[in-house]
Amino acid sequence: MTHGEKAEALFYEGYNCAQAVFCAYADDFGLERGVAAKLVSPLGGGMGRLREVCGTVSGGLMVIGQLYGYGTPDKGAAKARLYAIEQEFARRFAAVHGSYICRDLLGLSAGPSAPTPEARTAEYYKKRPCPALCKFAADLLDELIADIESGRF
Repeated sequence: MTHGEKAEALFYEGYNCAQAVFCAYADDFGLERGVAAKLVSPLGGGMGRLREVCGTVSGGLMVIGQLYGYGTPDKGAAKARLYAIEQEFARRFAAVHGSYICRDLLGLSAGPSAPTPEARTAEYYKKRPCPALCKFAADLLDELIADIESGRF
């Protein structure tokens, strides 16, 4: 099963969008799924249903941090490299979807949504692109990681 397939399946299990993407990689990092899910839980719904940065992108950025982040204060090269990778991920996401902002992707007006999440029903899944975005973000991460590892980026 690909990371994209895992992310989509995790969303259907009930994880939020950020959790679905990050947890699709949790085993790769040696993180227990519950710990991984808890770390990124605030990022779902565009950061707590504020409808800002899409949770799939935020979860993807957390994956990038695990792979390419730095663990000590840095003022130079490591930070610049990380930011370049993050910006490329966001650029590629927006190039396909027109935005990486949750409310834009969902066709919602500006501002936060009510804090209570909607019930995950068949109707919910019909009207939301979220499962497909989870899959897309994880597939995009795999593509970007391959480009980085091969020296293409």
